[in-house]
Amino acid sequence: MNKIKDSIAQYLKDKTLLKYFLYAVYIVITTGFLFSLMSNPSIRNFFSVIENKTFDVRQSLLAPYKRVNKDIVILSVDEESYEYLLGKYGEWPISRNIYADIITYLEKQHPAAIAFDLMFVKSLKSSNDADNKLAKNIAKYDNVFTSINFDNQSFDLRKPVDLPEALKANIRNESNVNIKNDMLTFSNCRAIIDAILYTTPNIGHINLVRGEDGIARDLPPFVVYKDNYYPHLALKVALKYLEQKENLKIKDFKIDKYGNLLIGERTIPLTINGSAIINWYGPSGINSHNTFEYIPMWKAEKNIYEGTKLIPENYFKDKIVYIGTSATSLFDLKSVPTDRIFPGVEIHTTFVNNILDNNFIKRVPLWTDVLISLLLSLFVGLLVIRSESTVISSLAAILTGTIYAIAATAIMFWFNIWVGIIIQLASILLVFIACYLAKYILKSRDLEYTYALATTDGLTELYNHRYFQEQMLQNIETGKRYNKPFSLIMIDIDFFKKFNDTYGHQSGDAVLRQVAQILKKNVRSTDIVCRYGGEEMSIILTNTNNQDAITTAQKICNAVSEHPLKIVNGNEVKVTISLGVSTYPQDGMTPQEMIKYADDCLYAAKENGRNQVGNLAK
Repeated sequence: MNKIKDSIAQYLKDKTLLKYFLYAVYIVITTGFLFSLMSNPSIRNFFSVIENKTFDVRQSLLAPYKRVNKDIVILSVDEESYEYLLGKYGEWPISRNIYADIITYLEKQHPAAIAFDLMFVKSLKSSNDADNKLAKNIAKYDNVFTSINFDNQSFDLRKPVDLPEALKANIRNESNVNIKNDMLTFSNCRAIIDAILYTTPNIGHINLVRGEDGIARDLPPFVVYKDNYYPHLALKVALKYLEQKENLKIKDFKIDKYGNLLIGERTIPLTINGSAIINWYGPSGINSHNTFEYIPMWKAEKNIYEGTKLIPENYFKDKIVYIGTSATSLFDLKSVPTDRIFPGVEIHTTFVNNILDNNFIKRVPLWTDVLISLLLSLFVGLLVIRSESTVISSLAAILTGTIYAIAATAIMFWFNIWVGIIIQLASILLVFIACYLAKYILKSRDLEYTYALATTDGLTELYNHRYFQEQMLQNIETGKRYNKPFSLIMIDIDFFKKFNDTYGHQSGDAVLRQVAQILKKNVRSTDIVCRYGGEEMSIILTNTNNQDAITTAQKICNAVSEHPLKIVNGNEVKVTISLGVSTYPQDGMTPQEMIKYADDCLYAAKENGRNQVGNLAK
């Protein structure tokens, strides 16, 4: 009994070590899985697409708690304005005289900046005077901005133009941010009319960056054309505003070693591809009171030409006025994280607002996501391994994932930092499943080992007396149900007490172990070899008649007597055994009857000289 207790204690110790070893193995597997994300583009891209969706959800959840700068307004050609202007002037686009007059109207109120999110391409032959008037008004004021666009159109369709030096930006890049990548490098330019292009430096690009799902989440402060950098219109507008409000003047741009574009004390974190991730303020202001105020163009037109007071006097004073379109029929609508129908002009005002608020989103590097994933995996794995309750550990894992997702959202809100969620949750799930598999394996091993301890003799490694009794009952039940015989062999080592007295109990134990191995080698794998007690052993021969059982018993008797056995002093000895056989149902219908008959045969063998299979006269 003490040996069994010691065996159980040692097993429990080994089990604890095995438990944590398996835990460590599964953490290593998870680590390998996470690092494969960094090395396998397709896997990384798959998780990136899903992660972008979590960014959209978080931005939508946080939008109601953000406020836009009220100094930014949009003078918009909305649905009503488009209908009004088309009805009044009979054509679209409208005459550029109107835009020139809008500049005059706005400048009387001293706005901080006027930005046209409109491209004045191609001179209208019937309205040269209008083009010149617009160009003169744009050049007249240093706070009026307009836009160009870069693309990769065929040179057969459009010849690339040379842009003025004044439009180029000088950048000192001290980081590994690569602006000159395929996404931001263009071979062609959709230029505006020369009368504007060559008379003002206040021209910026309005290119966007869209994800594979078509959603615009970030915007490039610079693009590359003919190996030169050109800044975004929104960046130029924001700089003009800061020049007036904070006396901030920036001639050359710097990207520090951390990948931040420096705007005075403000920083714009750039992705490795040179884009800035925008912090979105909510759905479009067309349908929401949470973002930028829209002033319909038709009201401004009536104020200018009819002298109405639809817009309050000096409403635009010190404000950034963006002029663009929001009518669906004019097709300048995009999808963004907080809205699927979002005017392009509002994307640019959001960019301006992010600069003014110093409010861009910084995406943490992949190694940070991996490190967080490992820490979460360690925590969840430890919970699963140490918890005895499946329900509690499952709830704890779910709660951990939920708390982390909430924390990641809070970090985005308070610190403008985008930490991943998908890789982390995938890691939690992976480790949870892996550790439960480990626990299942350990539990199965526990059951097997515990059962083995309960049914195995510690000295001979044969089945013990308890298991023998169980198998006897089971075989009798099987014999009754299917009318099949089985046999029992009872075995006793001859003169074993004398052997112990002569050679010592340690040698006796060695003999017991070796005889047990001989028995196991001389029966089938389906037969059950047991230690009955002391030096007595038994064998249950399944599906075996009496004659075959006697033959097997004789084979075993010969094998033992012929096999020399080693004892503790290194010498070899030989022992013999006596055997008795009983068969179901002819020699007994119950375990007790079969055991008694086999025992009687065993004693008959002893009385007849030992080293033989005993037999009772019928």
